[in-house]
Amino acid sequence: MTAQKRSAAGQASQGRKDPETSGEPEPAAEMPYEQARDQLTEVVRRLEGGGLTLEQSLELWEQGERLAAICSHWLEGARARLAAALPARDDRGDPDAPF
Repeated sequence: MTAQKRSAAGQASQGRKDPETSGEPEPAAEMPYEQARDQLTEVVRRLEGGGLTLEQSLELWEQGERLAAICSHWLEGARARLAAALPARDDRGDPDAPF
């Protein structure tokens, strides 16, 4: 059995779906922030629209949680990059500086 098949079998046995065939979001490392944000917006729109079964609502909620985690991951990385790019400031720094 190949590693890919073992992974798919492991996911299936744990009740997980293959993201390539289920329409679920890609892993954070492969999905751009904008794509995750747009998909999350669509999930929220569908949940707020109502008319879904409980199971459909739960699946969308779980997908939304994964997408929110991807967005948070990207935003945390952006904050870290900004912090690293800004010069170190002490208490005597310019009070009018933007950051």
